[in-house]
Amino acid sequence: MYKTIEELVTRVDERNSDGTVSELIGVSIDKCFIKSVANTNGTDLSKYKIIRKNDFAVSLMQVSRDGKIPVARLEEYEEAIMSPAYPIFRVKDKNIILPDYLEMWFKRPEFDREAAFIAVGGVRGSMPWEEFAKMKLPVPPIEKQQKIVKAYKIVTDRIALKQKINDNLFATVNAFFTEKFSRFLHEDMRNMPNYVQLKDFIKIKHGYAFDGEQFSENETSKILVSPGNFKIGGGFQNNKPKFYNEEAEYKADYVLEAGSLVVTMTDLSKNGDTLGFPAIIPKDERMTFLHNQRVGLVEFIDNTYPKAFIYFLMCSNDYRNYILATASGTTVRHTSPDKISGYGFITPDNKDDLIILNRLYEAYLSDCDTFNIEIQRLAELQSTLLSKMVG
Repeated sequence: MYKTIEELVTRVDERNSDGTVSELIGVSIDKCFIKSVANTNGTDLSKYKIIRKNDFAVSLMQVSRDGKIPVARLEEYEEAIMSPAYPIFRVKDKNIILPDYLEMWFKRPEFDREAAFIAVGGVRGSMPWEEFAKMKLPVPPIEKQQKIVKAYKIVTDRIALKQKINDNLFATVNAFFTEKFSRFLHEDMRNMPNYVQLKDFIKIKHGYAFDGEQFSENETSKILVSPGNFKIGGGFQNNKPKFYNEEAEYKADYVLEAGSLVVTMTDLSKNGDTLGFPAIIPKDERMTFLHNQRVGLVEFIDNTYPKAFIYFLMCSNDYRNYILATASGTTVRHTSPDKISGYGFITPDNKDDLIILNRLYEAYLSDCDTFNIEIQRLAELQSTLLSKMVG
């Protein structure tokens, strides 16, 4: 049985009138909640909407342009506040539809495509709430919903576990780097005799401006490595890949080999969250990773320092502060090969520590490659489960 969203949910417009709730959040294009970094000093928070656990929030602006509706269910907080521009709603009756099941439906690519088609005629590609509310979805018996949600949650939890193991491995090697080398990483040491810059050891190669018309909505074996593939703090993620058309031509010079060190030169947000951070191209024989224009490839011109040292150097707080201080742009932050390679540090004097770091790094990469392949396969299973919600 199909029902409209309007039949299943009720809108909520509870204001923070007494100002007791201060956790300000928004919804990202990836359908998750993010903390707001807006300066709220002097802002009247009493006009903001309160969202409570299991409530949904949606942004209906520029849907046809983005090809997605940012919509998410709150799980992280018991309550928070959001801009009055967000419609907030909750399930009317959990005996008819589970919030988890509705959330799964919103994650389907087919849902986004339908919404983008409907929004084409809207002002600036936006979608009125009334049109959103008319969209339909299948509502099977609650027992079937529970089985669907359970299967999806098992896969989701498995992905989270593998990712946590990866994060712990990274933290272990990074802790060793910080303990042994952090004293050499201070910009105010530039007048010391052992002061060097990254440009003494590396150069940054620009990526290729691939034709946006050749991006693919369907899964292919070709992935464009873009700023969205970089994790905050450093590292590669492939859970939301940008696919490239299988039939489209591309230059072989811009294929990234497994183990390549890359760095993002443009951030996806104006906050610079991932700007300048590094990542290592994973080993996955099923995939071809293409070098997109907003990503720099690190090429070594001097092998004094192993790749491990340069990688964790680019994950350090001092490097991070330098990148943000020298970044350009207001709407979107960006950096350049010259700025990246201009970062300086004092040459470490303990070669044994460098050898140990490299061994730890190689073990970390080997484990990451294994887990990343499993995470990718689990993500494919997630997509399959979402696609089978109809029928």
